Amino acid sequence: MIENPGFKKENTGRIHVLVSGKVQGVFFRVNTAKKAKEEKLVGWVRNTDDGRVEIVAEGERGSLGRFIQFLNKGPTAAEVKEVLIEEKEPKGEKGFKVVN
Repeated sequence: MIENPGFKKENTGRIHVLVSGKVQGVFFRVNTAKKAKEEKLVGWVRNTDDGRVEIVAEGERGSLGRFIQFLNKGPTAAEVKEVLIEEKEPKGEKGFKVVN
């Protein structure tokens, strides 16, 4: 197998994020998916039973950085209290979706 020398795996990342505060019922998931698509990230977002929003996102590290900045603020009606981020190994997700 010949690897593409232009592809830098170290430039790709994956994060697992839990956002708490006033983050449900304020269009957080929809706006998160929109921002992820703008940044060309793949993964998913969903509400959790304990009132948080959970996100998995994968893509170029610069895009992930801008995405994290968005998550720390959230959409206009949101009040973000805490953002917990765990780095993971990229898995090659396809697309970005809102999970119910």
